[in-house]
Amino acid sequence: MQVLVHPNRAVLRALCALIVGAAVIPSGLIAAPNAAAPTVAAPAQSSSPYTKGPKTRDGIGVYYFGREIAHYMTHHGAPWLERGEREIEERPDLVMKALALKPGDIVADLGCGTGYFSWRMAQAVAPAGIVYGVEIQTEMLALLDVLMQQRGVTNVVGVLGTAEDPKLPQPVDLAILVDVYHECSRPAEYIAAVCRSLKPGGRLVFVEYRGEDPEVPIKPLHKMTEAQVKLEMTGQPLDYVKTVHSLPRQHLIIFKKRAAT
Repeated sequence: MQVLVHPNRAVLRALCALIVGAAVIPSGLIAAPNAAAPTVAAPAQSSSPYTKGPKTRDGIGVYYFGREIAHYMTHHGAPWLERGEREIEERPDLVMKALALKPGDIVADLGCGTGYFSWRMAQAVAPAGIVYGVEIQTEMLALLDVLMQQRGVTNVVGVLGTAEDPKLPQPVDLAILVDVYHECSRPAEYIAAVCRSLKPGGRLVFVEYRGEDPEVPIKPLHKMTEAQVKLEMTGQPLDYVKTVHSLPRQHLIIFKKRAAT
């Protein structure tokens, strides 16, 4: 089987154009292209975890634990996800080492995009394991399907989720969000749904650009501090396990589903 690490970006542009018509695809070392803000309803009652506040250029004007939620990236940014520089900037080899996946594991790649990590995880859990590539955009799932076929990967299954629920078809051993969580428009509901789909003792992993480091060349709303991630998980049935600091620009923060009491 021939494994293609970096699909041709021109091919990705062409695929995007076929799906929704030609579009200009920006790329670079700053935050990924922003989409139009998703519609977020005003809190119905004071018990809502969300508040409305000043809307900045890269945010949606909705705040969670004091953090403005960022715009999500559309499928137009697909070539940016597959940029060759990403292997140096994000060190997927170190991410995979930290995950320590085993053959037979069931994994959810939440906000999987083009499957940059999905196919790597699929190889680690093969032959019996499955990776669910979850997206809220049908266009991204179409790209995922094409690129997995191109790589000869058969154990990545695309799943269309929603902003509040990944719609996982079965319990998983591990769920991971790579550069995604800060863009979740309903993080409280979404993570609660993820936790319901974790097996007992299952792990939830966040990979986010370090908000503590001003030298990381990513827009502020597309970075998160370790403390903020931990704060936002306090209401979920999760226990903090550890943070991996070996990545060049990101933290890898691991939680485990709390045992039922």
